[in-house]
Amino acid sequence: MPELTSLPATASQEDIAKIMDRDGAMILTGALDDGLFARIDAETQPLMDASAKGNDAFTGHNTTRTGALVSRSPACREAVMNSTVLEAANNFLLPYCDRIQLHLTQLIRLLPGQGKQPLHRDRLAWGGYLPDIEPQFNTIWALTDFTEENGATQVVPGSHKWDEKRQAEPEEVCQAVMPRGSVLLYTGSVIHSGGENKSQAPRVGMNITYCLGWLRTEENQYLSCPPEVAKTLAPELQELLGYTMGSYALGYFSPPQPNPDIPDTVPPELALGRLPREAPTAKKLMENSSAEIGSFVPLEAQ
Repeated sequence: MPELTSLPATASQEDIAKIMDRDGAMILTGALDDGLFARIDAETQPLMDASAKGNDAFTGHNTTRTGALVSRSPACREAVMNSTVLEAANNFLLPYCDRIQLHLTQLIRLLPGQGKQPLHRDRLAWGGYLPDIEPQFNTIWALTDFTEENGATQVVPGSHKWDEKRQAEPEEVCQAVMPRGSVLLYTGSVIHSGGENKSQAPRVGMNITYCLGWLRTEENQYLSCPPEVAKTLAPELQELLGYTMGSYALGYFSPPQPNPDIPDTVPPELALGRLPREAPTAKKLMENSSAEIGSFVPLEAQ
């Protein structure tokens, strides 16, 4: 039976990268401090209590899933922006894009009696259309202890390098057993699934994932965190949500109210009432225009 490698959250990026390349998954222990933990618990428990159970075997008939965490929980935003995880995600994905973006935020609560989820690769969200590159870097934060009994995530180490048609044998599957406060890192190509909760208490994980900046995301961040909310956030988090150009000519918008002084291809930051941090041409454009930034904010966000 294989085992996942566990390192402290203070591990070097070099060590994290080596293990991720070799196994496609690993655990960082002690990733959440007690103060942030308490805030996440306080802010997310009411959200989970108001969440419905899944309606199919994949989402889980005895599982609740709660999204829009950036919009709903200031504490969860800090986990999204965790410097160690974010640096590891950038190191992993930037060979294939100009910038990364937030793909998904979701609390996954396995209730007692929930069976095993089918084994799968998350990259199949994009079908089989990206055979030669890795599109995704994922995390599951343990908000409760993850044990064999309560459904710790099943993982097949090394499967990110397998042929896509190869199926995992039972002896190739292990579980991400880890204490509360740890985080499981895994690639979009590694085979995994939720485990079976045979305990009498919920198992709660916070699934935060990142992907290449030129792909469509699983969670639509512009609806989950619309401009009226996003404009209150730090620029770095706004950009991770997608409120910036993914690369040249990727992600501009046309203001609902045309302005003869400004091209109809403006950067998303203007919808939040600010200029791009790295766009001297846009800054020059604004300096030469009599228009004000506020005129680009959509009517519903004003």
